[in-house]
Amino acid sequence: MNQLKAFIDLCHLYGIAVIADVVYNHAGGGFGDQSIYFFDRKPAGDNNDSLYFLRDGHAGGLVFAFWKREVRQFLIDNGRMLLDEFHIDGLRYDQVTVIDEHGGWSFCQELTSNLRELKPQAVQIAEYWGAERWKGVAAPPNGMGFDVGYSDTLRDNLRRVIADAARGRNTFVNLDRLRDALYATHKYPGRWSTFQCIENHDLLDFNHDDKQPRISRLADAQDARSWYARSRSRVATGLLITAPGIPMLFMGQEFLEDKFWTDYTGRPELLIHWAGLEAGDRHMTDHHRFTRELLWLKRNQPALNADEINVFHVHSNNRVIAFHRWVPNEGRDVVVVASLNENTFYGGSYQIGFPRAGEWREVFNSDVYDNFVNPQLQGNGGRIVAGGAGRDGLPASAGVTIPANSLLVFAR
Repeated sequence: MNQLKAFIDLCHLYGIAVIADVVYNHAGGGFGDQSIYFFDRKPAGDNNDSLYFLRDGHAGGLVFAFWKREVRQFLIDNGRMLLDEFHIDGLRYDQVTVIDEHGGWSFCQELTSNLRELKPQAVQIAEYWGAERWKGVAAPPNGMGFDVGYSDTLRDNLRRVIADAARGRNTFVNLDRLRDALYATHKYPGRWSTFQCIENHDLLDFNHDDKQPRISRLADAQDARSWYARSRSRVATGLLITAPGIPMLFMGQEFLEDKFWTDYTGRPELLIHWAGLEAGDRHMTDHHRFTRELLWLKRNQPALNADEINVFHVHSNNRVIAFHRWVPNEGRDVVVVASLNENTFYGGSYQIGFPRAGEWREVFNSDVYDNFVNPQLQGNGGRIVAGGAGRDGLPASAGVTIPANSLLVFAR
């Protein structure tokens, strides 16, 4: 316990917040008779008179009896301990859906309000897959009162687009679904309340029958280090980071890990390949730089953390999508252009709309990170001038060079 406290203090010294994953939906017996599963000291299956649990099981354990005041208080006290004694900066609640389905709706309201009163700045993130997911982040009495809720809308549609693009240059890629997914949110205003990812531990778990590949494998099933895999992975991660909501990167995603994941120690071949990054694997270090500088861009462009988004250009045949983000009443406009076309649109030949006339800086170009610095870099020389007539429903336009399989960001 003290080692964990010291670790959290060290993270805080470096400006890193720490969020704990807590499982309040069930208790499992994976740690032997020292685990909470055995608090009752009853034979396996004898749960009729359990003080803590229902008869229902979930993920190898028993669901808590949320109707009991003592059980609710026990779980709330655990959260209070993590925030107060361990100085945790927030909690990520595992499978809140199970809590809701077993009579825990009012418990969630009591839990979130109690911990918010104790530490208002601590974020509370719910993995909630209910039919009306907005209720996870809505305030009581209509909702459970969490700050942030999981979403699979952008995840599933972005992965589908990458998979379609990987079928070849002549395959039709429907970007309309991606456009709609970029708008999807649990709450408006407050798009930040939507938790976004394209990889996570459940999706990639080697032991799951419905497991899905890493983005780099999805981008090129034959060679996860090919140019196709590298460039499409940059587009996928780039859209995740520049889209509304809170983005989550799964470990290894930031440096192009391509293997499934497992927490089973008997599969050493599935361990995260940290050594590749540390030993200077060129493609890994390039992708790590790409991710790092993309995150820095997000921190320095307020529009990328604001509510507003207008997906103004969608051309599925060209495989190009563009959207505008801005800060209400302030501007700070940003235009994001993403292409999954395997050919470059050279010489400023691709016409798109811009929300204002005048000069725009090319503040990010994913093409530079391929064999960094890319000796064959294609782009706009750091700037374009939107001097053309209105287009795409916007008052100005410009011709843009769009590299193959790339993400560009322009800022006023």
